[in-house]
Amino acid sequence: MRPVQWLKNGLIGVAPVAAGVATHADVQRHTAAAFLCFCALSSAIYLLNDVRDLEADRRHPTKRHRAIPAGQLRVSWALAAALVLTLVAFTLPMLLWQPEGLYLILSLYLAIHLAYNFGVKNVAIIELGFVASGFFLRAYAGAAASHIYVSAWFLVVISFGALFLVVGKRSSELQQVGAGATRKVLAEYSPDFLHSALTMTATVVITTYCLWAFDTSYGGLSSLRHHMVPIRLTVIPVVYAMLYIMRAAEAGEGQAPEDLLWRNRIVQLLGLSWAVLLFIGIYA
Repeated sequence: MRPVQWLKNGLIGVAPVAAGVATHADVQRHTAAAFLCFCALSSAIYLLNDVRDLEADRRHPTKRHRAIPAGQLRVSWALAAALVLTLVAFTLPMLLWQPEGLYLILSLYLAIHLAYNFGVKNVAIIELGFVASGFFLRAYAGAAASHIYVSAWFLVVISFGALFLVVGKRSSELQQVGAGATRKVLAEYSPDFLHSALTMTATVVITTYCLWAFDTSYGGLSSLRHHMVPIRLTVIPVVYAMLYIMRAAEAGEGQAPEDLLWRNRIVQLLGLSWAVLLFIGIYA
């Protein structure tokens, strides 16, 4: 179930925080429920993924230690748990409120990842978008759960930020384990292509984040005019974090997002700086 990867579900709280409504009791309740839904559903997907990739994971230097490829968890138990977790994910919202938007996002998340596990993961380029969509859907779920308006800049930043992380991870995998050794699609990529893709996505993320942070219209982060300075200063840790992740990926040190946040002190400090500045700008 990879509990450490539930950290990704923290993206669900970005939209409520940016909208300035994270302190509202009903928003907190809806956000917490959406978080639990994604924890359950993503865990179900992880279990299914490990069953499908059993043989490949046994050849991977780190994935071979997971419970299923290591033989610590039977396949039948894993599939049963995946089914139960999926039912929990789709039942929990029904017990709290009527979130049609959240149900749609959960359904899309499940459909996309099932398609990924049953073939798309071997289709170059397309598989990058499928993996990145998981981050986008998490962030949008936080808005849909509480019917929060989000700007177009927010959606673009999240989309290309997710794609940036996925490309960075593929670049590191290519250098660490080689083309096709454990992930067939890696044979379709070259270091030069991944370098170009990493640069392109980083450029879009930084540009659109600046536009979002400096936007004073409704939905822009600077719409709270008397708190514009700390909000606009958030651009600094964002740029430095992007550069640091790019350097790590090109050096073959790229890690999954949750690993970066749990283990890398520099990324942690940059993330904390961003969060503090954003909080001061929106809530102070």
